[in-house]
Amino acid sequence: MQHTIKSLIGFKMAATDGEIGEVKELYFDDESWAIRYLIVETGNWLFNKKVLIAPQALLAPDWANKNFPVNLTKEQIKSSPDIDTDQPVSHRQEIEMYGHYAWERYGGSGFYAGNSAAVMNLPAIVDEETIKDNDPDSIEDNYDPHLRSTERVSGYHIHATDGDIGHIKDFIIDGDTWKITDLEIDTHNWIGGHKVLIPVRHVKEIQWNSFKIILDVSTALIKDEPIFKEAI
Repeated sequence: MQHTIKSLIGFKMAATDGEIGEVKELYFDDESWAIRYLIVETGNWLFNKKVLIAPQALLAPDWANKNFPVNLTKEQIKSSPDIDTDQPVSHRQEIEMYGHYAWERYGGSGFYAGNSAAVMNLPAIVDEETIKDNDPDSIEDNYDPHLRSTERVSGYHIHATDGDIGHIKDFIIDGDTWKITDLEIDTHNWIGGHKVLIPVRHVKEIQWNSFKIILDVSTALIKDEPIFKEAI
């Protein structure tokens, strides 16, 4: 089943012993397009602190009631490494977090998202032994987690092979694999104001400094795409 990212914002997340908080945004891998973390704002029980929860912690989602149960306790989340979600996630923070939750590290063997049998093929994370054997500062300097916020990338301009065509309005994810499959593009300023879906396989390049996504298709092809109505 497919879902828009925006439709997931506000979903409640429940630990095995009570509610944790609600989803505020998601982080995705800019190479594989896999969702790596859900950013959850906790309630008063944890002073509204934001925490990162990997999809592999999810149990069967309750889509109808907008609830994500997870196989974690509130104490596990409370004692998790402190990560400022307003700052880039560092290499060491990822290692500490995966160690704390005993999550399977993403890499060559991939990892399972909740109860799904779909494996996410994500880039390898350098383990603690590698850090001990090398200069930690050097590894941190060279480490790129490839994490991007769906909230912050929304609004990026879309450039086709022959000109600008619109901007990102939202993302479509596969609820089984937790991968982004399509970009929802708003063409309002270019071709009459409708929205279309373009598969992420057509993304040729992302220019982070100029807030632009380059596609390998023409404006004519995009104009011919069916109008997308947000019913997912």
